[in-house]
Amino acid sequence: MIRHILAIAAMEFRIQRRNRWLFSATLMMLLFALALTFAGSAPTGTLGVDLLTVSVASMTTLAVYLAPFLALMISFDAIAGEAERGTLGLVLTYPLSRGEMLLGKFCAHLSVLGIAITLGLGAAGAAAAMSGGAGPDSLMALGRLIATAILLGASFMALGYVASALSSTVAGAAGLAVGLWLVMVVLYDLGLLGAVVFDGGGAFTQHVFPWLLAANPADAFRLWNVSGSQEVALITGMAGAGAALPVWAAPASLFVWPVVALALAAAAFRRTEP
Repeated sequence: MIRHILAIAAMEFRIQRRNRWLFSATLMMLLFALALTFAGSAPTGTLGVDLLTVSVASMTTLAVYLAPFLALMISFDAIAGEAERGTLGLVLTYPLSRGEMLLGKFCAHLSVLGIAITLGLGAAGAAAAMSGGAGPDSLMALGRLIATAILLGASFMALGYVASALSSTVAGAAGLAVGLWLVMVVLYDLGLLGAVVFDGGGAFTQHVFPWLLAANPADAFRLWNVSGSQEVALITGMAGAGAALPVWAAPASLFVWPVVALALAAAAFRRTEP
């Protein structure tokens, strides 16, 4: 089983590298991270924190949008693309289960995303540290940001496989992937904001709202990074929501989401016709 998964992973990684996805994703992450790092350097003197702390807060906002987007763009045609090109039936004639094929693709695609996130955010963090200094807490915050961004990407990558397995065409899978990104990253928070305004500080805002934040992997990512650093919490303004939840809530959400989404993708893939 492991041998089959590694073989699929190696093949998929070569395909991603040949298609320039590894280079493109890394470059995109690096350029946006550098732009936010130095464009957002003004609060360092006002807040009395080093540039890396401000950079981590800026990159947290970047990663919550860009990591899911890149993950979905890498994964949306993983199954639908194979079926449309007519290669899915050929691959399934090998002594290989659908679960092994899915896990192999997941390992390869997550490796591409992990390299892009680590190099992009890490290089921007290093530039911030050299320009404006860095303390132990800010270095730890940067490491936590990179690790949690990869977990966030893993969640949306698995959701991309669900969209791919449910679609008969690549265009349909792309539409579903974009819809997932809009709903879970943009519209979900807008809906919660409207509910909080309507509630006016009542029971929903105090007791239900924080748990609904933790239930979404994008918001769980924000909360985990906020709860781990008081300086980041101060800059992002999410200290209140982070303090209302137990410390395990956001990490549990980010660890559970990839597993649940992969299980859903495997169930949908079993119904896909070659």
